[in-house]
Formats: sequence, structure tokens, C-alpha cells
Amino acid sequence: MKERAKEVKASARRGSRADKAAEEEAAVVAKIAEMQDSDRVMAERIHAVVKENAPELAPKLWYGMPAYAKAGKVVCFFQSAQKFNARYATFGFNDVANLDEGTMWPAAFALKELTAADEARIAELVKKAVS
Repeated sequence: MKERAKEVKASARRGSRADKAAEEEAAVVAKIAEMQDSDRVMAERIHAVVKENAPELAPKLWYGMPAYAKAGKVVCFFQSAQKFNARYATFGFNDVANLDEGTMWPAAFALKELTAADEARIAELVKKAVS
């Protein structure tokens, strides 16, 4: 919660929208750089996949995690395994993501590593989430 309070305070600073966006992306890149090797590699790839496939999503920190928002609302996020001492990292979507399929659909995925097929699936999901 302390990290979230810092994020809110930082986003309230005055400045141009472009300056804020650049600061938020720099904060995400810095947070990714702090991660342990396996999580860092996955987070870097996810960051690249999201930016390439959904450029309308703005990188930002969300509860100390890299996240990607549209109109200020977080659509998807990466949670490192290290953050919660878990055995896997998580890539997830919030309820604003347009992923609804029937009465049940996955909203988060456990990640031990990323393959090319995984990256392609993430690209598909992110595109659909912002459609």
C-alpha cells in the first residue's frame, strides 16, 4: 500500500501529460530492472510485447508492479514471483479488459518462463483487451 501511495503522489505532480507519461514509463523500466533475473527477462519481454501490440496503453506502476493503463484504468499488469515469494510470476488483466468469453474466462496467467508462443498469446490477449 505504501508503494501505491507513492505512485498516487507522484502522478499528482504538475507537469505536461507527455512529461508524466515519460516519468511513469521510466519508473516501470526502473522497477523491471530491479527484478531478479528470471522475472526481469519476462517483464522486459512483456513490456516490449504490450508496447508493440497496444501502443494506446500507458505504462505505469500499480501497487509497485509494472502495469499498462487506458484512460487511467489498469488493463493488464505483471507481478514478479519475488514480490510475493511465489513460485511463479503472473501476467493478469483487470475487469476493464475486453476479454469476456461466455460465462468464464482466464484473467491471469502463471509464468515460469516465456516462449515465442507465449509472447504471441500475450500479444493476442492484449490486442483483444483494448479492442
